[in-house]
Amino acid sequence: MSAAARLRVVPLGAADVAVERRADGAVLLRSPHALGPHPRNLTERLAHWARQDPTRVLAAQRAADGAWRSLTYAEAYARARRVGQALLERGLSAERPVAILSENSLEHLLVMLGALHVGVPCAPVSPAYSLLSTDHAKLRHVMALATPGLVFAQDARFAGAIAAAVPQDAEVLCGIVPEAEPTVRVDEAHARTGPDTIAKLLFTSGSTGQPKAVINTQRMWCANQQMLAQSLPYLAAVPPVLVDWLPWHHTAGGSHNIGIVLYHGGTLYIDEGRPLPGLIEKTVRNLRDVGPTVYFNVPRGYEALLPFLRADEALRRRFFSRLGLLQYAAAVLPQPVWGAYEALAAQTCGERILWITGYGATETAPCAMSTNRGAARAGTVGLPVDGLEMKLVPVNDKLEARFRGPSITPGYWRQPELTRAAFDEEGYYCTGDALRFLDAADPAQGLEFDGRIAEDFKLTTGTWVSVGPLRAQVIAAGDPWVQDVVLAGHDRNEVCALVIPRPGAQDPDLQKLLDALAARSTGSSNRIARALLLPGPLSIDAGEITDKGSVNQRAVLRARADLVELLYAEPAAPPVLKART
Repeated sequence: MSAAARLRVVPLGAADVAVERRADGAVLLRSPHALGPHPRNLTERLAHWARQDPTRVLAAQRAADGAWRSLTYAEAYARARRVGQALLERGLSAERPVAILSENSLEHLLVMLGALHVGVPCAPVSPAYSLLSTDHAKLRHVMALATPGLVFAQDARFAGAIAAAVPQDAEVLCGIVPEAEPTVRVDEAHARTGPDTIAKLLFTSGSTGQPKAVINTQRMWCANQQMLAQSLPYLAAVPPVLVDWLPWHHTAGGSHNIGIVLYHGGTLYIDEGRPLPGLIEKTVRNLRDVGPTVYFNVPRGYEALLPFLRADEALRRRFFSRLGLLQYAAAVLPQPVWGAYEALAAQTCGERILWITGYGATETAPCAMSTNRGAARAGTVGLPVDGLEMKLVPVNDKLEARFRGPSITPGYWRQPELTRAAFDEEGYYCTGDALRFLDAADPAQGLEFDGRIAEDFKLTTGTWVSVGPLRAQVIAAGDPWVQDVVLAGHDRNEVCALVIPRPGAQDPDLQKLLDALAARSTGSSNRIARALLLPGPLSIDAGEITDKGSVNQRAVLRARADLVELLYAEPAAPPVLKART
């Protein structure tokens, strides 16, 4: 039924590309459409909607009694000015910004909006550095790098981390939004903010060591929102209503999603659920109340929500009632999950909903590519958005994606050596990610992700192992009990794997998986010869897992070097398993 059901029609932008091929093998791609005008400061959009529709709800969050408490545009603008005044009175600046230790909340939003309005950078910090870490090393590093003058913490849960890591000269406010009666200083400070003003410092884990502070300017944020508006004019036609849990210390939730709400006068319902047992129920409760117009989630979130949608017709009807777009990010969506949502939508409302995704990074504000006309299958990332130049450069038999344009970061805060290393001689930001054409003869078909170049390695035979695609094959073959896999083999004769089981899943049959993968392998580059289940959870303090939940391949191999040696020991002994085909 889903294949025959028509697609729900929503306004979409052009998906055109101009291509230039260089003699050195590099390929340049860009949209032929110019980027339209955009604000100099994103809170100009907050002020606009406060004037045009003051009672419209900007954001809402459940109170302790379960009722929604909301913040209108007029209220948000007035309080943002009050927060801005309080920050100015404290003498805050780029040298002494606001650090935010908080999960998503109305209070977090107000502090961020006030800082943005008067040109004081805010530095939202992963709650995991405070609440999950045992040594607070990453939080101390972040504090030393940012040197905040004010630290806002949501509640007393952060007290231990504050005592361990926040500098003595930083003021701390716990659960109290700083506010003061606004004066002319607020308007003067706002007038001084411009495209080069730092809006946020966003911390990324990186592949080694401590987090980097990615500078996000007002130009980056505002230009990227205009890029999204041209890619998806549906956002302007229907003010976006989001039910969203994606964390604000990440670029997806904190820049992309907050940005499209502010830019288009939408409403954000803060979802305190997560795609985990015991927490996904909160998301379900919220979706029973509010039907989104656009839904953003990670693949695991779509998987976790699926059984509830299948079992509850009322939930399905509310969820699909006015939904125009389904977008996934952070990883490849399993094709069966894609198909299941299409079938449920067709069954519920007689129409399929367009799946979209794209490509981006904290350094690209974040949207750099979009499948705004839909995708043939999961894993594709589309074409560059309007206003952005893309260069594909041959590296290790792959094509590295590089970008240049107004939405690209100027660099890393107080880390000039990292900034220099991140850009090539033409000023393109080097992502370290490989992409490949769906059809090399027809670039307009778009591109798909081809792994992290830094993760790939050579066997002793000189054969390159492409970690990203092979990792995806193992996860797909081991669904639902395989959560992730770490691949070893640098300067070895064969590929071996540390398999990470999904918590709470059924007991895995690793031997059966290993044999099935080996049977369909085509050579040493994609044949996993040995494997073992990873004992114990990954460590955020050791850098094995980022606060986003993604696995750092190199950090795991470094921290579990004894297990890697066990994989390659002769003869193989339990718990190591060998492929039998």
